[in-house]
Amino acid sequence: MNTILLTGAGKMGSALLRGWLAHGIAPERLAVFEPQPSGDLLALGAEHKFRLNPAIAGIREVEALVLAVKPQSMQDALPAFSPCASEKTLVLSIAAGKPVGFLEPFFPVSPIVRAMPNTPAAIGQGITALYANARVTRTQRDLATLLMKAAGETVWIGDEALMDPVTAVSGSGPAYVFLLIEALALAGEKAGLDSALAGRLARQTVIGAAALAAQSPESAAQLRENVTSPGGTTAAALSVLMGSHGLGALMEEAVAAASRRSRELAE
Repeated sequence: MNTILLTGAGKMGSALLRGWLAHGIAPERLAVFEPQPSGDLLALGAEHKFRLNPAIAGIREVEALVLAVKPQSMQDALPAFSPCASEKTLVLSIAAGKPVGFLEPFFPVSPIVRAMPNTPAAIGQGITALYANARVTRTQRDLATLLMKAAGETVWIGDEALMDPVTAVSGSGPAYVFLLIEALALAGEKAGLDSALAGRLARQTVIGAAALAAQSPESAAQLRENVTSPGGTTAAALSVLMGSHGLGALMEEAVAAASRRSRELAE
């Protein structure tokens, strides 16, 4: 039986594992390595009977090796798993900042896909950008898509250099949205609302607006215009947010800074 081997079962690895199980991947196909398994992982293993920390030497026919260890640990962790990967094994890495060129010396004959998911993957609402090296077949691209769809949507890119702006937009992006909720709630407090009410209004407004954007065929710009009456309250607020030093300029600067740091971490 072809094995899906997951190394690292922290937040992202566990989210993928739960998604695979929910999407019907047979537990007997799954082998999971996690040096410090949490109570939740142990309970999940007891429930579904996948292999948890089996002997590496006993693993055969690895169809996919999913690398979910922390980026700073990969240099030390990967040599143990190199023997598991053959020219038929898809190596799928979700380690931020680790390019394909970093992985190829450890897996010189294997097809490699680099993936950049984001934290909403924990509830199956993430988005993952994927990049494949030249050895990856169409079937293996489909497999990588299947494995990452457990975390949400997927997109493929043809230039690995785009992983830096992808990281800046979607990888780091949830933090920008959380900051928006924070800032909107705090502004509400300063305008006279109590903290609980301001927090509830800010959170649900962002949730509702995101859900509307997800369901609507209209662009974000059109949705913004739909709620903006000339001379109204929204227009007054947007005159500040869309000014020369407003949200657009700040977001451009923020994404550039994150992209630059992503490139630095890959060096």
